[in-house]
Amino acid sequence: MAPDASRTLPALGHGHARVDGPLKVSGAARYSSDYHFPGLLYAVPVGATIAHGEVASIDDAAASAMPGVRKVYTRANIGRFYKPGKSGYIDEARPPLDDDTVCYYGQYVALVVADTFEQATAAARAVKVSYRNVQAPDVRMQLTAEEKQTTDSERGDVDKALASAPVTVDQTYTTPPETHNPIELHASVATWDGKAFTLYETTQSIINHRDVMAQMLGVPKENVRIVTEFLGSGFGGKLWPWPHALLAAAAARDLGKPVKLVVTRQMMFHNVGHRTNTQQRMRLGATHDGKLVALRQDFLYRTSRTDHTKEDCGEATAFLYSTPSLKITSGCARRDIAPNTAMRGPGAVPGLFAVESAMDELALALKIDPVELRLRNEPTIDESTNLPFSSRHMKECLTEGATRFGWAKRNPAVGSMRSDGKVLGWGVACCAWMAQRLAAEVSVLLNADGSVRVASGTQDIGTGTYTMLAQMVAHDLGIAIDRVKVVIGDSALPPGPLSGGSMVTGSLVPAVAQATGKAVEQMLQTASGHGAFQGAKAEQLAFTDGRVHLRSSTPDEGVPFADILGQARLAHVEGKGSSRDSFGDAESKKYSMHSYGAHFVEVTWEPAIARLRISRVVTAIDAGRIINPMTGRNQIEGAIAMGVGMALFEETQYERRHGKAINSNLADYVMTTHADAPQIDVLFLDYPDTKLNALGARGIGEIGLAGFAAAVTNAVHHATGVRVRDLPVKIEHLLTSTVV
Repeated sequence: MAPDASRTLPALGHGHARVDGPLKVSGAARYSSDYHFPGLLYAVPVGATIAHGEVASIDDAAASAMPGVRKVYTRANIGRFYKPGKSGYIDEARPPLDDDTVCYYGQYVALVVADTFEQATAAARAVKVSYRNVQAPDVRMQLTAEEKQTTDSERGDVDKALASAPVTVDQTYTTPPETHNPIELHASVATWDGKAFTLYETTQSIINHRDVMAQMLGVPKENVRIVTEFLGSGFGGKLWPWPHALLAAAAARDLGKPVKLVVTRQMMFHNVGHRTNTQQRMRLGATHDGKLVALRQDFLYRTSRTDHTKEDCGEATAFLYSTPSLKITSGCARRDIAPNTAMRGPGAVPGLFAVESAMDELALALKIDPVELRLRNEPTIDESTNLPFSSRHMKECLTEGATRFGWAKRNPAVGSMRSDGKVLGWGVACCAWMAQRLAAEVSVLLNADGSVRVASGTQDIGTGTYTMLAQMVAHDLGIAIDRVKVVIGDSALPPGPLSGGSMVTGSLVPAVAQATGKAVEQMLQTASGHGAFQGAKAEQLAFTDGRVHLRSSTPDEGVPFADILGQARLAHVEGKGSSRDSFGDAESKKYSMHSYGAHFVEVTWEPAIARLRISRVVTAIDAGRIINPMTGRNQIEGAIAMGVGMALFEETQYERRHGKAINSNLADYVMTTHADAPQIDVLFLDYPDTKLNALGARGIGEIGLAGFAAAVTNAVHHATGVRVRDLPVKIEHLLTSTVV
């Protein structure tokens, strides 16, 4: 029998269709809010209408008397929540309904549970909340006397180097608050059987979600099961648990009924995190030939009064370019806002907007091509740690990306390039993102029907984890991808990595390899005592293309593993694998591990009607070995779409008196649509980074967004002569252009 004929393409390195695609397009894929159970009740929270003050009283009499209402919960009757321990991560650590203090607009102050969603919504509107000690929210960015700048990274004497530098740039850049707006709203469906919870959640980290919920609900973690079969994207907003999940679980336990709570679109703007605004002062110093002698980045960001999530704008700065003197400082302003959280590429995305904008301004001051300036400052080692790079091909990203884009034809004069009656602007920016592994466990079963099951307690947030796992197992076993069944999204499975930091793929590689290897070992042990291999020792056998054969023979002469299991009357053999995280391990202490890239952007400017469009993008990415170029390209294309929104549209605007987001809907919060999408060309360099894992694969979910906004504003300046340092780009900015 010939090897599996359906394996027409190698499992790795080719654009295989998503294995979960048919379930999604047919509607069979179940998202959290799709779960329904007999007796299901609906919960709707009541949010505060102030941002700073205290709850004086809550009148729920009218709401409680309304049809279908089962209970109105306040801090007086919700029961006890515990604070999270150190075993889990959460952005809003203060339990919901914990006290009378209101720290931000929309903070949950009550919860209504009713027989239908409509009844719960109507009753929630009937709850009357009175407040005392109300103050206008303090949302200043400037630090108070008690709030200090801290040094994040430093080498050399940066102030002295700046003072003596022949050419300098000193500018401030700002990014606004941005709100996560995935199509799938946050949702929790909670069930309680009298002893244990099963929680159907919108989470990017089922294992962490389980650990935090168990701690805060006061039950052993084995009494909490988290299920997230599919996620309608998360972008960081669904990385950690939010208060609504606790409220749903508490109500289910109290009422003895399953409870569903779906956060509204307006609540998405207040109750489940956001990317906070930033202010960054960039100072660069260089010689006349374009060599950096100093780089200083001083940034500020806002967080809530009760919690602290750092927007680390200097995350990529210290190792991006070569400079003998560097200093990065950060300042945190605690204000009357909701807790911020990770948004795709936290820290590096707003940070690289400032860094790469400043580099473009330096290139202009030096009259050096922006690509050439970056090439002249390419480091040979990570100068922030004095470690060699595990794999760095930024030069190739710049040079090959420039060739693909046609950068050599760029006329540097502002407004000098035209096409079809429109002014063209070309801009470039570099990007980088960390490359690390998280701890992971995987189980692989070789089944008697010839199929293979791979299981891990991770999740697919839309990035293609189902497909990637199937590809890796198919590659290791030499079988067709369609013979692999992937089971994830359940905390009852072997613990897997969270879907954040672009780390899932790199984390699962070693665990999958170990699990498949051990499954093969078990298969060879089984084969050595049965059928054609009766009497043969396991070490005399090999496993190739799904078949067991003597090492002295070819795979074609072997026996399919299903036949061997049938002869042995075994349902399956299993292999288990695990891998440790790379944070602080021996290998990570030897190398600086990151991914790199370069964005090339073309904008068109029509001064007569003040219309700006992003028309064309070429992005070159160095992210190690690319397991699936098709899903990988999807990731970069999606990041670029978000980058268009960051550069041109997205800004959460708050009403000053009460702190309410005034554009808290998809009509007024403008995001990228298909009509706004440019032509996108993605170039993967495909240099395997085997220091991270055996396949050399790194994550690519976030790097495509890092630096992109700067490439846009650099192109805008080239077209219009207007330097936009405060995102997003607005028509008001461009009306000062003298280009006609």
